[in-house]
Amino acid sequence: MGSELKKAIDQISKDRGIDRDLLIDTLEEAVRSSVARKYGDAMDIEVNYNEEAGEIEVYQFKVVAAEVEDEISEITLEEAQAHDPNVQIDDEMGFKLKVEDLGRIAAQSAKQVIIQRMRDAEQEIIFDEFKNRLHEIVSGIIQRRDRSGWIINLGRTEAVLPKNEQIPRERYKRGDRVQAFIIDVQKESRGPQVTVSRSHPDYMTALFKREVPEVDDATVKIMGVARDPGLRAKVAVNSTDRDVDPVGACVGIRGSRIQNIVQELRGERIDIVVWSPDIAKYAQNALSPAVITRITVDEEEKILEVVVPDDQLTVAIGRKGQNVKLASRLLGWKIDVFTESRYGEMNAASKGMDQLASVAEIPVENFISAGFETISQIANASEEILMSISGMTPSKVSDIKSAIMLLGMSDDESAPAEEQEPVETVAEEIEDTSEEAVIEEATESGEETPEDEQ
Repeated sequence: MGSELKKAIDQISKDRGIDRDLLIDTLEEAVRSSVARKYGDAMDIEVNYNEEAGEIEVYQFKVVAAEVEDEISEITLEEAQAHDPNVQIDDEMGFKLKVEDLGRIAAQSAKQVIIQRMRDAEQEIIFDEFKNRLHEIVSGIIQRRDRSGWIINLGRTEAVLPKNEQIPRERYKRGDRVQAFIIDVQKESRGPQVTVSRSHPDYMTALFKREVPEVDDATVKIMGVARDPGLRAKVAVNSTDRDVDPVGACVGIRGSRIQNIVQELRGERIDIVVWSPDIAKYAQNALSPAVITRITVDEEEKILEVVVPDDQLTVAIGRKGQNVKLASRLLGWKIDVFTESRYGEMNAASKGMDQLASVAEIPVENFISAGFETISQIANASEEILMSISGMTPSKVSDIKSAIMLLGMSDDESAPAEEQEPVETVAEEIEDTSEEAVIEEATESGEETPEDEQ
């Protein structure tokens, strides 16, 4: 019997990868619980695994008493001396119990505790394994769909691919093999909860590391990733070696490397952008393929004003604002895109506003705070409304009206801004632009629309 237990411990330890000492501790704890359940917690026992005999030994301890009040914890001097003639009152004596006496229920209980402890130990090992694999790519088989997303069998455990971490319009069925990126590992009562993603920007970084040796050995560094999952992405790269072209390394011979990544991401178009410490140069690269005329940098507000030729607006903004949106996300800056003609109008208006502010000796910010952004708005405002501008006086109103006349603005030119021709869309308006408007704009410029793609 003893050798069988020893063999079982060795086998379980080897097959399940559970530490042998941990398994023995679990076994001892299970027997201790079973004894306590049968005889009560009052019994003072000690449980040990005898390595040589290969069996669990249980010892019950009793105190030698002149008069026994509790038979479980006490023994008479006469009974005690039958075991040891030298024993005295108040001495403690240990008696070996037969484990077989625990009974069938106790043995079954011990078995259940052992199984549970083994399962807990195994789950702990799996948790540690996947915790160490955080931010790695894993491969698994689609098992089923539940409310939270797709459940993927990873072999030793399952992972969940939540809806918000999937690539839109990707379809799966049971048995499909899928790759994903581990973004979180949590301890749950039913085992480790592994969460994976296919839309996370870091998944793309991990794919580049796998496909491009120069990225893996840090010769080429990925400085940033912005994704519109399944549709388009921008990846900023930089080379630490002058002789290594970061874009060429990532693309590979005849596009072999980048093609593997595009294929894995179901055709997601990837723009490789050369990173630069100069934000204007970086922005120019990020907005490619658009041609940029000039860029104005506002370091404090982290805003870039980008001016493009009139025929490049649609290219710079992209379908549904995608190009400028991804570039903005990649840089971490707000990007406003203007055509040259629109920018010229704005500059002229701004210059005129500065002149009026100078005439009135009032900061231009005061005009803007009161809601006046163009000369036409001031020209058409009543004296009462103009008096709402901070620092304004009746004499200054008169000076401003005279200055407007001197600037030569006619009634037509000073029409309210709302009645002027609409200007082209700028970046900050993209989010509010309807899909129909953008499709119409793209169609006029000869671009493919989403319907064309389908």
